[in-house]
Amino acid sequence: MSSKVRVRFAPSPTGPLHIGGVRTALYNYLFAKKHGGDFLLRIEDTDQTRFVPGAEKYIVEALAWCGISPDEGIGGKDLGNGPYRQSERKPMYREYAEQLLAADKAYIAFDTAEELDTMRQMAKDAGASNWQYNYITRGNMKNSLTLPKEEVDAKIAAGEPSIVSRRARARLDVPRRTLRARRLALLRVSRRGRAMRFRVRLHAREHRASVLDPPSTSALK
Repeated sequence: MSSKVRVRFAPSPTGPLHIGGVRTALYNYLFAKKHGGDFLLRIEDTDQTRFVPGAEKYIVEALAWCGISPDEGIGGKDLGNGPYRQSERKPMYREYAEQLLAADKAYIAFDTAEELDTMRQMAKDAGASNWQYNYITRGNMKNSLTLPKEEVDAKIAAGEPSIVSRRARARLDVPRRTLRARRLALLRVSRRGRAMRFRVRLHAREHRASVLDPPSTSALK
């Protein structure tokens, strides 16, 4: 049984649409039209630190100038698969974050940017120039793995800024097939403790939450 082709382009409103983005949108648009499918435009606007007012409108106008008109989403029809702005999908992302916490696959971190910078500088002064937040260093930071539950609950109740970070294993054997050599190599890697992040009180981090979106709005990029 065949299904209708649905592809999407999901740029970030952080400035003018790059030519590489136009190419991606064009490839998706032409693929959809060739197979009688739909082209969706969704905006990944969760990186609020780089958000540029008016960028979303510019993106829609730039695509229209190129002859690319979304069938659904921003600049197109609302067919009930929205919201089409990622920042408006926070309730769903929060639900999955809570599931990760309940399954002990994530933890809550309260470290501020200033405190992380302090740790990097301390490491640099000690001769370690490449300090990273990982399964070792997080043991010396403020998070739900190191703080008593009562203190964690108090911080959350007080509205202290925090993020939910995926709890990675200390070490993991990962089979990796290299594309060039096409051979199997077994790599011993150290996983970084913040590979997937969520702003608990603000926004899901850009490129971390899109994997949770259903196929209806997250087909191809």
